Amino acid sequence: MQNKKRVAIIGGGMTGLAAAYKLEQAKVHQDITYDLFEQSDRLGGKIETIVRDGFVIERGPDSFLARKQSMSRLAKEVGLEDELLSNDTGQAYILKEDTLYPMPSGAVMGIPTELKPFATTNLFSPLGKLRALGDFFIPPVVGRDEDISLGHFFRKRLGNEVVDDLIEPLLSGIYAGNLDKLSLKATFPQFQQLEAKHGSLIKGLQATRGSQTQAKDANGKKKGMFLTFRRGLQSFVEAIEAKLDTGSIHKGVSITSIQKVADAYRVTFDTGKVETYNQVIITTPPHITAGLLRSYDFFSYFKEMQASTVATVALGFEQSAVSNPYEGTGFVVSKKSSFDITACTWTHKKWRHSTPSGHALLRSYVGRAGDSAIVYQSDEEIVAAVMKDLKTIMDISGEPLFYEVTRWKKSMPQYEVGHTFKIAKMREDVARHLPGIHIAGAGLDGVGLPDCIDQGERAAERILHSI
Repeated sequence: MQNKKRVAIIGGGMTGLAAAYKLEQAKVHQDITYDLFEQSDRLGGKIETIVRDGFVIERGPDSFLARKQSMSRLAKEVGLEDELLSNDTGQAYILKEDTLYPMPSGAVMGIPTELKPFATTNLFSPLGKLRALGDFFIPPVVGRDEDISLGHFFRKRLGNEVVDDLIEPLLSGIYAGNLDKLSLKATFPQFQQLEAKHGSLIKGLQATRGSQTQAKDANGKKKGMFLTFRRGLQSFVEAIEAKLDTGSIHKGVSITSIQKVADAYRVTFDTGKVETYNQVIITTPPHITAGLLRSYDFFSYFKEMQASTVATVALGFEQSAVSNPYEGTGFVVSKKSSFDITACTWTHKKWRHSTPSGHALLRSYVGRAGDSAIVYQSDEEIVAAVMKDLKTIMDISGEPLFYEVTRWKKSMPQYEVGHTFKIAKMREDVARHLPGIHIAGAGLDGVGLPDCIDQGERAAERILHSI
């Protein structure tokens, strides 16, 4: 009988889990075996859910985009389809100076598609509104195969005011980065395509929205764009883990290097132990991946790649302690404001399953690209700063029932200008010199959970195809 091909999966976050599940399903029909190695004592990466006293609190991501269907499909495969919930929709706000302004209806990532709400909002000055309408007349800013920063692109098309007060806080909430450094081609290539096709972002989005209808629930109410699980995202991780071979999962394991030896790869552990594998899927953060493959000189981009540091702050209250006159799901903070928080979700309104009756749950974010000093302060100092900011907007009496501060240090990879070209070159070098090495994860082709699932599955499929 032919020897089974051995596959190592390095990293037990969403990408590694998706790859392991794919290989697990295929090993009945293929002569393969796999080992999943995770340095920490738990799987899931940035996914971590706390359930306490009826609260469901997410330390990391709290949801995923419904339109990216790989995660919903995988949820169905592992038996969690009935646990999926969409978010409650409602008004979102922008905090500018000390005032919350309703986000203009029809805005897509801050880009106006309905002119009346944009014309009547008090968020922008008359000159700011007039400048944004220049999008209808400005010639293309970027060529089809060119890459520029998101900031440069949007400022040229819509002006500084709309960018600073609406687009920047929205997009920074996704990438926790500097808009004037983030790559257009790597983050929102669809905007580049809309400009090329329609000559205007507003016209392009109007045409796109006109061909789409938003799903509605049984009561005719529009469904939210995001999905999560009734018992938290960690229940999804646990459901995948339950489908894997327990003998193939290795937690609390540190790997120090990966080297090519003939047609295989030698994986060295911090204990000195060495194992040999035919193929290796590496899903660790870029700087870790570069360290594991330090014997090779074509990972310089991964070594220098920036990653931002942020923290999430969950605060639980009695409902009577929080007087919030605003009906909605939360707010993001304008770049020009002097607050420590960058955004706040009124979680008990956006995700009603997360909070027991008679209580409120607020989830705030601190830390910006290039300004993360607050993340390194004590829990008490962070909570005090967040409470000070929140009391500017809402009437909050007393102290929270509890708080959960979670620091994510250098956790959000920054896709700066040139990212796609550098990744393409790195992949060419790997394919030529290290066949059998498969690099995937949030540092490459998307930071969202479905993006990571897609990458993990593609890596597993390449291995299965080669076998």
